[in-house]
Amino acid sequence: MSMFTGMNISSSALTANRLRMDVISSNLANANTTRGKYVNGTWEPFRRKMVHVAPLNATPFDAVLHAAMGKSNPTPPSGVKVTKIIEDQTPFKRVYQPEHPDADNEGYVFLPNVDPLKEMVDLMATTKAYEANLTTFNATKSMMIKTLEIGR
Repeated sequence: MSMFTGMNISSSALTANRLRMDVISSNLANANTTRGKYVNGTWEPFRRKMVHVAPLNATPFDAVLHAAMGKSNPTPPSGVKVTKIIEDQTPFKRVYQPEHPDADNEGYVFLPNVDPLKEMVDLMATTKAYEANLTTFNATKSMMIKTLEIGR
């Protein structure tokens, strides 16, 4: 395992969490956008987006257990990657607003499927994960600096 493995893992998580924060910010900014995408001649409201994150090399539990018992050498952990950004397929909110320019003949408007409360909770969790990885990165960096100081 490399001396920089811990820093590489933390930096991959920092990158993934930063992207998650950007997507959540986009969701919040478009929470009332009724014209998000033009589909088949009509406007569709903005659809909430979600980020999927996966490990770079998923090691099964039994391989880790055997390595801990000294029976094998699994590949070391190497961080996470964003696999895809998908659109949430939950239905749009239908609200009665006859004065809205995008209202249908009955006076209803379809609003995005973005729940600001849910987005804020996701943003808080992502921010805490980002801070935890930043703390880990800085701790690893300070340990490396201390190790170099021993050699003086």
